Amino acid sequence: MASNSMPEENFEGGDFNYDDDADDDQFVATNSGRKRLFSKELRCMMFGFGDDKNPYTETVDLLEDLVIEYIAETTHRAMEIGRTGRVQVEDIIFLVRKDPRKYARVKDLLTMNEELKKARKAFDEIKYVGTEGKLK
Repeated sequence: MASNSMPEENFEGGDFNYDDDADDDQFVATNSGRKRLFSKELRCMMFGFGDDKNPYTETVDLLEDLVIEYIAETTHRAMEIGRTGRVQVEDIIFLVRKDPRKYARVKDLLTMNEELKKARKAFDEIKYVGTEGKLK
């Protein structure tokens, strides 16, 4: 038999916290010492994309590791372009410009953000005008 060149990993004795409380799920400590930030959201997304309603904790942890690695890598790349040491929206747009799906999603989110800002401002102005009339 040919030997496998990949090292074996030993998962015995890990400190895995199988907490069923949904709100505390975001802050489950792992054996690496990091707190899980996106567990609840990832579980919901996985279910939305066809996974089990309660996916394995190890699967969610692995997916979260990949997400955090992607965010960190993208942030570091964004810090290297444009104004060094600062991440700006234009830097993120520049990084995703060649991926049509990511680019479209970023544009949609930025458009939605602007619409929400305008709606909040209009709502605050209406609320302010309404309270000003009551005071007189």
